[in-house]
Amino acid sequence: MFEVLVYMFENYVEANVQPDHNTLAQELFEAGFDSTDISGAFDWFSSLEAMADAAGNSPNPITQSTRIYSEEEIKKIEIEGLSFLIFLMQSNVINHALHEVIMDRAMALSQDHVGVDEIRWTALMALRKQGRTNDFLFVEDAIFGEDSPTFH
Repeated sequence: MFEVLVYMFENYVEANVQPDHNTLAQELFEAGFDSTDISGAFDWFSSLEAMADAAGNSPNPITQSTRIYSEEEIKKIEIEGLSFLIFLMQSNVINHALHEVIMDRAMALSQDHVGVDEIRWTALMALRKQGRTNDFLFVEDAIFGEDSPTFH
């Protein structure tokens, strides 16, 4: 399913192309994707958009709270992915609400393990949905740049 999401993002969302649902599903099927993965990707992406909109409207209180990851989250999301999320929070690229959106969508991916690439793509999609171009470009550089950011 994740490959469908990346394909959709690169070929449609990023290019601001918005074919109707049936046309997009047919094009994805013709590109070689399984219909189950296509349907799952549509549902996943719709949820991301709704949640990112809601997170963008939520207040961003200054807080000293600490997010404790559940055992299930730690088993599914690799440490590099969790570290990248912490990096984004410490860099003020994402707030607590958007962090929870990214965590929710990472946990909703159909694969057993989620790595840093999946977290980066999910953050990229969420930031793009919120129209946060500068933050979007920051994460895009982290994905496609030659040098990876240093985590401390």
